[in-house]
Amino acid sequence: MKHLIPYAAPIGRILLAFIFIKSGFDKLGDVQGTIGYIQSGGLPGVLVWPTIALEILGGIAVAVGYQTRIAAFLLAGFSLLSGILFHLIPAGAAEGMMAQLQMIMFLKNVSIAGGLLFLVSAGAGAFSFENRNTATPVAA
Repeated sequence: MKHLIPYAAPIGRILLAFIFIKSGFDKLGDVQGTIGYIQSGGLPGVLVWPTIALEILGGIAVAVGYQTRIAAFLLAGFSLLSGILFHLIPAGAAEGMMAQLQMIMFLKNVSIAGGLLFLVSAGAGAFSFENRNTATPVAA
Protein backbone atom coordinates (compact mmCIF):
# COMPACT_ATOMS: atom_id res chain seq x y z
CA MET A 1 0.00 0.00 0.00
CA LYS A 2 2.84 2.36 0.82
CA HIS A 3 4.09 2.31 -2.78
CA LEU A 4 0.71 3.69 -3.95
CA ILE A 5 0.83 6.78 -1.71
CA PRO A 6 2.72 9.05 -4.18
CA TYR A 7 0.08 8.37 -6.83
CA ALA A 8 -2.88 9.23 -4.58
CA ALA A 9 -2.25 13.00 -4.77
CA PRO A 10 -2.16 13.35 -8.57
CA ILE A 11 -5.07 10.96 -9.08
CA GLY A 12 -7.07 12.78 -6.38
CA ARG A 13 -6.32 16.17 -7.92
CA ILE A 14 -7.40 14.98 -11.36
CA LEU A 15 -10.61 13.43 -10.04
CA LEU A 16 -11.51 16.58 -8.09
CA ALA A 17 -10.67 18.83 -11.03
CA PHE A 18 -12.52 16.84 -13.69
CA ILE A 19 -16.01 18.02 -12.67
CA PHE A 20 -14.95 21.68 -12.87
CA ILE A 21 -13.15 21.39 -16.20
CA LYS A 22 -16.05 19.49 -17.77
CA SER A 23 -18.66 21.84 -16.30
CA GLY A 24 -16.73 24.88 -17.50
CA PHE A 25 -16.54 23.59 -21.06
CA ASP A 26 -20.22 22.58 -20.93
CA LYS A 27 -21.11 26.13 -19.89
CA LEU A 28 -18.93 27.49 -22.69
CA GLY A 29 -20.91 25.35 -25.12
CA ASP A 30 -24.23 26.86 -23.97
CA VAL A 31 -23.47 30.34 -22.68
CA GLN A 32 -27.05 31.62 -23.11
CA GLY A 33 -28.51 28.65 -21.25
CA THR A 34 -25.99 29.13 -18.46
CA ILE A 35 -26.83 32.83 -18.24
CA GLY A 36 -30.51 31.89 -17.83
CA TYR A 37 -29.65 29.39 -15.10
CA ILE A 38 -27.48 31.92 -13.25
CA GLN A 39 -30.29 34.48 -13.48
CA SER A 40 -32.77 31.92 -12.14
CA GLY A 41 -30.73 32.01 -8.93
CA GLY A 42 -31.18 35.76 -8.70
CA LEU A 43 -27.66 36.59 -9.89
CA PRO A 44 -26.58 38.73 -12.85
CA GLY A 45 -25.94 36.78 -16.05
CA VAL A 46 -22.58 38.50 -16.56
CA LEU A 47 -21.22 36.14 -13.88
CA VAL A 48 -21.14 33.45 -16.57
CA TRP A 49 -17.64 34.53 -17.69
CA PRO A 50 -15.90 34.49 -14.30
CA THR A 51 -17.69 31.21 -13.57
CA ILE A 52 -16.42 29.59 -16.77
CA ALA A 53 -12.91 30.95 -16.20
CA LEU A 54 -12.81 29.74 -12.60
CA GLU A 55 -14.06 26.28 -13.46
CA ILE A 56 -11.74 25.71 -16.42
CA LEU A 57 -8.60 27.51 -15.23
CA GLY A 58 -9.04 26.58 -11.56
CA GLY A 59 -9.75 22.99 -12.51
CA ILE A 60 -6.66 22.79 -14.69
CA ALA A 61 -4.54 24.40 -11.95
CA VAL A 62 -5.72 21.79 -9.42
CA ALA A 63 -5.25 18.92 -11.88
CA VAL A 64 -1.64 19.81 -12.68
CA GLY A 65 -0.78 21.05 -9.20
CA TYR A 66 -0.07 24.69 -10.01
CA GLN A 67 -1.04 27.29 -7.37
CA THR A 68 -3.06 24.42 -5.93
CA ARG A 69 -3.92 25.93 -2.58
CA ILE A 70 -5.29 29.13 -4.12
CA ALA A 71 -7.21 27.35 -6.89
CA ALA A 72 -8.61 24.76 -4.47
CA PHE A 73 -9.69 27.48 -2.03
CA LEU A 74 -11.50 29.42 -4.76
CA LEU A 75 -13.17 26.28 -6.12
CA ALA A 76 -14.21 25.20 -2.60
CA GLY A 77 -15.88 28.57 -2.05
CA PHE A 78 -17.54 28.35 -5.46
CA SER A 79 -18.80 24.84 -4.67
CA LEU A 80 -20.31 25.88 -1.36
CA LEU A 81 -21.81 29.09 -2.70
CA SER A 82 -23.33 27.46 -5.80
CA GLY A 83 -24.62 24.58 -3.67
CA ILE A 84 -26.38 26.99 -1.33
CA LEU A 85 -27.74 29.23 -4.09
CA PHE A 86 -28.88 26.59 -6.55
CA HIS A 87 -29.41 23.30 -4.69
CA LEU A 88 -30.36 23.97 -1.08
CA ILE A 89 -34.13 24.05 -1.00
CA PRO A 90 -35.78 25.39 2.17
CA ALA A 91 -37.79 22.82 4.10
CA GLY A 92 -41.27 22.40 2.66
CA ALA A 93 -40.48 24.29 -0.58
CA ALA A 94 -40.30 21.09 -2.60
CA GLU A 95 -41.29 17.51 -2.07
CA GLY A 96 -40.48 14.10 -3.39
CA MET A 97 -37.86 13.17 -5.91
CA MET A 98 -36.96 16.75 -6.88
CA ALA A 99 -36.22 17.73 -3.29
CA GLN A 100 -34.20 14.55 -2.81
CA LEU A 101 -32.21 15.16 -6.00
CA GLN A 102 -31.46 18.76 -5.01
CA MET A 103 -30.30 17.64 -1.56
CA ILE A 104 -27.97 15.09 -3.18
CA MET A 105 -26.60 17.83 -5.45
CA PHE A 106 -26.10 20.11 -2.44
CA LEU A 107 -24.30 17.39 -0.49
CA LYS A 108 -22.14 16.64 -3.56
CA ASN A 109 -21.04 20.27 -3.58
CA VAL A 110 -20.30 20.15 0.15
CA SER A 111 -18.26 16.96 -0.28
CA ILE A 112 -16.28 18.40 -3.18
CA ALA A 113 -15.56 21.50 -1.11
CA GLY A 114 -14.29 19.23 1.66
CA GLY A 115 -11.88 17.49 -0.71
CA LEU A 116 -10.70 20.83 -2.04
CA LEU A 117 -10.13 22.18 1.47
CA PHE A 118 -8.00 19.13 2.13
CA LEU A 119 -5.88 20.21 -0.84
CA VAL A 120 -5.66 23.69 0.67
CA SER A 121 -4.33 22.09 3.84
CA ALA A 122 -2.03 19.44 2.34
CA GLY A 123 -0.87 21.12 -0.85
CA ALA A 124 -0.48 19.62 -4.30
CA GLY A 125 1.56 16.60 -3.32
CA ALA A 126 3.50 14.43 -5.71
CA PHE A 127 3.74 14.84 -9.47
CA SER A 128 2.75 18.50 -9.49
CA PHE A 129 4.18 21.68 -10.93
CA GLU A 130 4.69 22.89 -7.39
CA ASN A 131 6.92 19.92 -6.58
CA ARG A 132 8.55 19.37 -9.98
CA ASN A 133 12.07 20.08 -8.70
CA THR A 134 11.78 17.68 -5.78
CA ALA A 135 13.65 14.41 -6.17
CA THR A 136 11.09 12.45 -4.19
CA PRO A 137 7.33 13.01 -4.09
CA VAL A 138 6.24 15.16 -1.15
CA ALA A 139 2.89 15.63 0.54
CA ALA A 140 2.94 19.42 0.92
